Amino acid sequence: MMRKTLPEKYYLDHFREFLSFFDGASGALLDDSARRFIEDFNALPEPQQCIIARAANRKYAIINREHFYYEEIPHPQQQIDALSASGWFGCVTEAPLQELAGMLTKADILQYLHDLGISGQPASAKKSVLMADLFDGIKRHGWPASLSVEHLLFCRFDATMRYLLFLFFGNTKGRLNQFSMRDLGIMRTRGQAVSDQARFELPEDAGAAFYYASRTGELDFLDDEACLAAAKAPVPETFSTISAVLAEKYHAKLGAKLLSVDRQAALTFLEQSPGDTAKEKWIREAYKEGLKDEVKQSLESIIDTPPSDTLLAFAEDFYQRKYHKKRTSIVTDMLRNASRTLQLDESQNQSVERGVIAWYQRHGAEAWRTENRLWRSLFALTFWTLLFEEDAPVTAFDRRPQSLKNNAFYNSFAVKIDELLASFTTADALMKHVTAMAAAHYGESNSLFLWGTKLLDPVKGLLTHAPVTQVTAMLKMMAQDFASLRDGFPDIMVVENGALRFEEIKAPGDQLRRNQLVSIQKLQQAGFDVQITQVSWYRDPEQPYAVVDIETTGGNSQYHRITEVGIVKIINGVVVDEWQSLINPQRHIPSSITRLTGISNDMVAGAPVFADVAESIEAFTRDCVFVAHNVNFDYGFIKQEFARLEQPFRRPKLCTVRESRKAFPGLASYSLAALTKHFGIDMEQHHRALSDARASGELLVMTQQQD
Repeated sequence: MMRKTLPEKYYLDHFREFLSFFDGASGALLDDSARRFIEDFNALPEPQQCIIARAANRKYAIINREHFYYEEIPHPQQQIDALSASGWFGCVTEAPLQELAGMLTKADILQYLHDLGISGQPASAKKSVLMADLFDGIKRHGWPASLSVEHLLFCRFDATMRYLLFLFFGNTKGRLNQFSMRDLGIMRTRGQAVSDQARFELPEDAGAAFYYASRTGELDFLDDEACLAAAKAPVPETFSTISAVLAEKYHAKLGAKLLSVDRQAALTFLEQSPGDTAKEKWIREAYKEGLKDEVKQSLESIIDTPPSDTLLAFAEDFYQRKYHKKRTSIVTDMLRNASRTLQLDESQNQSVERGVIAWYQRHGAEAWRTENRLWRSLFALTFWTLLFEEDAPVTAFDRRPQSLKNNAFYNSFAVKIDELLASFTTADALMKHVTAMAAAHYGESNSLFLWGTKLLDPVKGLLTHAPVTQVTAMLKMMAQDFASLRDGFPDIMVVENGALRFEEIKAPGDQLRRNQLVSIQKLQQAGFDVQITQVSWYRDPEQPYAVVDIETTGGNSQYHRITEVGIVKIINGVVVDEWQSLINPQRHIPSSITRLTGISNDMVAGAPVFADVAESIEAFTRDCVFVAHNVNFDYGFIKQEFARLEQPFRRPKLCTVRESRKAFPGLASYSLAALTKHFGIDMEQHHRALSDARASGELLVMTQQQD
């Protein structure tokens, strides 16, 4: 494989592309430091610009100058000396310790702790714990002598770069290497034209958002004293939804961290902090401290004027349990009062939802796996123009529309949303609109769902059997509060006797999460029937088993191919159908394989290739448990063949080797040949697919009779 050669000044070109972003509307958000950085960079000689661009592409703000030997940079060490003299680089001792933490391995940290004479933590301790000890040791004793720092430099422009990256990407995780990933095709970006708009209207709001985003990440490195100081420090005012959300995350995380430092200080801080998470944390912790009257008053205020559906669900539940002496939570009640309990064959425990769908289909009902994909895809396709065209991205790297990211979609487009939903007077009108959007934009990058050939199947099922008013009511609620309704939807959709319902499937031990409770309540509010279905396990006599055997050109599914497939379908211990075919492997069959199986190149010359029989195999094994002797071998080859066709293949698996070991312990060998001989199972042609599948099928029935 040829290695791609990058242009000589690839990183510099990207850096200039990045800085050109601030020639537009976002330039108004720059503070003095950022504006001066760009001016000073543009004034540098090009070789020094290359150095800065390379350094800015590093993951951490500490660089090793000995690594800066690149063809596009003449005399790199002299360039670095000049940059250091003019203040671009400083001594590594100036760097925040968390930057050093990122560069060190766990083995490095243990060695430096040893050199500083610090012991106490076992070598198995987490890196974060060891790093905290090293930070403390460096503060008290200085840098360990074994930590060679003469070649390490600190990028003094790091804080400014982080702010610029935040303005460009909209988060603190954005890095310049995403430009390279885009060009190499590793990262998909929005193909639509970007708008010349800034992420924030005010520079003060941009600064506040960056403050909270960066400080939230730094909280992990604060000691107790620094945590208390942070709680007392003044914080910037927010002016937008995005900065307010970041502020809420910061306050909630700092408040939770303070609880182990000073509970009273933490309670005071949490009570005064914005956001649902901090409010819920204060209520729980204040109740533990005995502040029951204050908590009751707060809960009643939330219930009277709920700031969000999520916090309302918590407040109502907590209020009932703590003040009305209700012993169980709402989610527990929903699980205990499940609409039905469905018994599934125990083989379905690998994919419970698929097992329930198969059960319904065997009993004459229609069922689809829906979960979040149905509603997210329907939402995105319904509002595609507003989301991905009118709400234009700030940069091509923005995958999620800004209005969703800020949970302000309805506020931004209320009139257009209401007019669009009102235009869908019939389900057919909405289906035509969704289909047209899917056809026009198929494959385009978006952050709400993944494209697929069967994407619209459950959408069609929904719009065929549900009143359009219920669907549009749900879509409007998602538009109004996407943050609360982006996930948590029920697992499956069922149409039985012409009636549609949604079901949340819970296997033994599964819990109902609060986001699921909120989504279920909203679906019910829109008029949908939503049920909780509990699953219990048993041996279902009507569960079909597809006992498979394959012959191949060799043992590795990545390189070798299938030459024959034999399948026996068994229900309730009886063979009900068989399927068999030779397969043209489209490669040479080794003579050793021919001697083993009897299948020669001449025999498969006129046989179908796997693509010709894939649909038949998929249909024959649908809703079946995939059974084989050493099942991972046969299943792996079949799945790989489907993968070559870019098609998924998923079935619950059962291995007759494993089942035979459990049912008949102590045998000398559990190979198929040994077991058939031991039990007197007739083998017509060993190492031929259908013959071996029949033998494995008899073994399966025998093991099940032992239960």
